[in-house]
Amino acid sequence: MPVRATDARRAAVLGSPIAHSLSPVLHRTAYAELGLVDRTYDRFDVDEAALPAFFAELGPEWAGLSLTMPLKRAVIPLLDEISDTAASVEAVNTVVFTDDGRRLGDNTDIPGMVAALRERGVAQVDSAAVLGAGATASSALAALARVCTGEVVAYVRSAARAAEMRRWGERLEVDVRTADWADAAEALHFPLVVATTPAGTTDALAAAVPERPTTLFDVLYDPWPTTLAARWSMYGGAVVSGLDLLVHQAVLQVEQMTGRAPAPVEAMRKAGEHALAAR
Repeated sequence: MPVRATDARRAAVLGSPIAHSLSPVLHRTAYAELGLVDRTYDRFDVDEAALPAFFAELGPEWAGLSLTMPLKRAVIPLLDEISDTAASVEAVNTVVFTDDGRRLGDNTDIPGMVAALRERGVAQVDSAAVLGAGATASSALAALARVCTGEVVAYVRSAARAAEMRRWGERLEVDVRTADWADAAEALHFPLVVATTPAGTTDALAAAVPERPTTLFDVLYDPWPTTLAARWSMYGGAVVSGLDLLVHQAVLQVEQMTGRAPAPVEAMRKAGEHALAAR
């Protein structure tokens, strides 16, 4: 007998590699807290080439998907509609399947960043610095469009990256100025610093943390704390972690995929912390 949309529902995170993903821990915790005993959430290693075939096999029991690299852009042609938020950065990390079979794409990373900052008391700043210019940096700029009222300075390693960040700034209507990575220590004096670089990249900046740091948003969560985040905390600055971001974007995914709100933020965070500690 065919499975109806109202019966047990499935969800999963897709990406490659995917074994490290904390999404199953976060989503399953939310389901347990919400009493959704018939919901399941899995992980599948899927690359760009395999994505269309994976979508072709999905049945009506599927409620939604979380997407990580390298699929956030590759999934867009497979969808019926994407949100303005996802379109603004050309990246989808959330797919919701409607009862009538439509595939809707969204980006919860951006509002997740905003929610994580607000949780630490950062609702608005008059300027900010971004360390790095990779894929996460464009999402950071989109979040800063909602938080920063003035200039954003992006510290980058090449002219090509600088030009890319300026293009994103124009697209997102953010006043972006670029600066050379050699001067990145200057960034630590801004009201808000967003570090979007890979592990180890900002370690050398730790020695330059000011005596009274403001707020650091470091998008990494494993290993944690980063050298920069540890020094920042030691000096009394506020730190928002990559786990905070991961939890808040997952909260929004759970609410979209289940129709239940609010999702249990603290239970999901504790489950994520426990999973990281066990690694």
